[in-house]
Amino acid sequence: MRTRPVAPDDAPELAALHTANREFMAPYDPVRPDEFFTEPGQAAVIAGLLQQADAGIALPRVILDEDGGIAGRITLTGIERGPYQNARVGYWVGQSRNGRGLASSALAEVLGLAFGELGLHRVEAAALVDNLRSQAVLARNGFNRIGLAPRSVRIAGRWQDHLLFQRLADDRPAARSGDSAIVGGPR
Repeated sequence: MRTRPVAPDDAPELAALHTANREFMAPYDPVRPDEFFTEPGQAAVIAGLLQQADAGIALPRVILDEDGGIAGRITLTGIERGPYQNARVGYWVGQSRNGRGLASSALAEVLGLAFGELGLHRVEAAALVDNLRSQAVLARNGFNRIGLAPRSVRIAGRWQDHLLFQRLADDRPAARSGDSAIVGGPR
């Protein structure tokens, strides 16, 4: 397993990982308050994610390194039922663990859950136009580019364009290889 469900006990490790990657992630993230990088801040983030999971609208997981340590996080958000059967996915991996295939493997695993256990029809992702690493992770996992959302998300303090991608349950996944992912949409 490359991922596991996020847990309240993950707050210290996630706080340390976010702190260590604060500068690295700054071009790809919303501007975060200082509290976000603390254990209480991460405990609050986790509590919110777990509430969403309990409500059936999110699937938050941590990405694990070969040694079992947390390398990042991947989350299905905005899970919708009824005729839509859709969700969005976002992910990130810390800088020191980039380029080892962790994001690609984690995304493949989460897609298996999305299209299997959750019975979703479609998963959507967004990536900054210049985030080629994340776009490669999506391509490796069979996502197709479906459009451009101009100035759609406030990242690094300004509204930025994002490319939109989707993967349908009956799409065939692309051949996979190693990756160097940073982000892939809302996390």
